[in-house]
Amino acid sequence: MSGSTSTGGRGQAPALRSRVVGTGSATGCDGMDLRLYCGSADPELGKSVAAKLRTPLAKRKLQRFPDGEVHVRLEETLRGDDVFILQSTSPPVDQHLMELLVMVDACRRAAAARVTAIIPYFGYSRQEKKSAGREPITTRLVADLLTCSGVDRVVSVDLHAPAIQGFFNIEMDHLTAVQLLIEHLQRHRGEDRVVVSPDTGRVKMAERYAHGLGLPLVVLHKERAETGRVEVHKVIGDVRGLRPIVIDDMITTGGTIDEAVRALLEAGARPEITVAATHGLLVGKAMDRLANPAIAEVVVTDTVPIPPEKRVKKLLVLSVAELLAEATRRLHDERSISALFSPRYNHHPV
Repeated sequence: MSGSTSTGGRGQAPALRSRVVGTGSATGCDGMDLRLYCGSADPELGKSVAAKLRTPLAKRKLQRFPDGEVHVRLEETLRGDDVFILQSTSPPVDQHLMELLVMVDACRRAAAARVTAIIPYFGYSRQEKKSAGREPITTRLVADLLTCSGVDRVVSVDLHAPAIQGFFNIEMDHLTAVQLLIEHLQRHRGEDRVVVSPDTGRVKMAERYAHGLGLPLVVLHKERAETGRVEVHKVIGDVRGLRPIVIDDMITTGGTIDEAVRALLEAGARPEITVAATHGLLVGKAMDRLANPAIAEVVVTDTVPIPPEKRVKKLLVLSVAELLAEATRRLHDERSISALFSPRYNHHPV
């Protein structure tokens, strides 16, 4: 019978597509074993984090029924363990979010002592407020879903809006990859560079880059036209004869970057622009826009997996594996994670 399934060990096994990943755990000073699971969003990042923790990924089967429903089975006992689940809610966002919720539920029903969701890229983070009437605050909804599923703590990197931390009634650790990006940009620092915030909403983040690099800061003022297109109306600061470093937390379709490049060139900037962002979603026309010859380099991290066909010559991907591994290690040992905001943790391209 097409689409029929059975569970609980009775009847025939479900007609599912499945795959299995490794097994292993590490014991911390609190006596609980650490187990690291990884969803399907970014298995390579999961393997890298596990390698730095020197523990194999915990074994699980991730399956899908013929109608697309996700099914997860944990392949080993984790009663009383300290479980960490690594899963970005990157595109397809809904699929990866639901997969994460199901994995958390499976861990809870397997009597895990504590469950931490490591979400390098937190999807739905743009919808953290009502911009107009009759709109949802979907970020809060996702926070509630995670809490109700049984998550004890959430770890994420460079949230689109830092205020999202306040949406959680459970522990929420907000890590940043800004220092990682600054360390790379310092190798190409020069007196003819300038940090550019693409809009007023990214000024605080841009100030961190400017301070870390010892460079001046320029802010672009943009407005949304009646057509819905974002347009830069003013460049606040001087970019004449300078090589800009445009920063952002994410690059989605590249529309904001495209408009920023146009405005900077019109203001007299040199056509040797660097773009730096934590999350490289790179959907839609993003790759075409980043192919602009005025853009010399694009630097992102692997919080979102970058497929081989998008790894063009000018795109550099830095790994957050060491950052996430050290956060996991410290949280498991009940130690402070404040040291993770220092330049101590050096990272390398992947």
